[in-house]
Amino acid sequence: MLLAIDVGNTNAVFALFDGRTIKARWRISTDARRTADEYAVWLNQLLALEGFLRQDISQVIISTVVPRALHNLQVLSHKYFNVEPLIAGVAPADWQMQIDVDEPKSLGADRAVNSIAAHALHPGDIIIIDFGTATTYDVVDYTGAYKGGIIAPGINLSLDALVQAAAKLPRIAIETPRNNRSVIGRNTEDQMQIGVFWGYVAMMEGLVARMRAEIGRPTKVIATGGLAVLFHEHTTIFDAVEPDLTLQGLAMIAERAF
Repeated sequence: MLLAIDVGNTNAVFALFDGRTIKARWRISTDARRTADEYAVWLNQLLALEGFLRQDISQVIISTVVPRALHNLQVLSHKYFNVEPLIAGVAPADWQMQIDVDEPKSLGADRAVNSIAAHALHPGDIIIIDFGTATTYDVVDYTGAYKGGIIAPGINLSLDALVQAAAKLPRIAIETPRNNRSVIGRNTEDQMQIGVFWGYVAMMEGLVARMRAEIGRPTKVIATGGLAVLFHEHTTIFDAVEPDLTLQGLAMIAERAF
């Protein structure tokens, strides 16, 4: 079985694959100081709860946007699974796609992996929106070439900045405003909900409209990340929601590398 590890700025996701099927997945907060031994204790318990053994893992692939976290994950693979891990973006797990931007090496591993998976699942021109610590918009053309994109503050970052900068504003949850028919709030909390939620929807719709106009061809929009499902209920711009897009991309890369 394949253990795919996707390390983001906020969380790391571990997923166990049997072929292209996810058999289990676990999430832990990203901490570059976490040791291989700490990972092993945590993961061994979770594997047992799902009915798996460490010995079931024969392949490991790691994708990370936090370089300092990589070493301990490599040690985890060597010490506890006796496996030489694949590193996404490094041969033999290199991208094998054209990266048509000014600085190809600056493309984040998560965005490259998403692009590979989205192109495989949705042929044609696509825009991928990934709701993470930052919200990223990535353009992949019909040939599978990465053409560029947008980086915007994630909705939680935006809310954190608002609350920290304005002493009297309360912390609120990211959720649909209570009155979906009105964008005129009657109290502070409602006004914040409207500003954060509908403001973010308006930003997405505006950016996607501009990107589609610039691309000039029919373009699908694929959403992924934790808040994709929530926003999907309140906008028509998404053609598909792929919650496990990054993990699926890692499985695809590992499949062709092994």
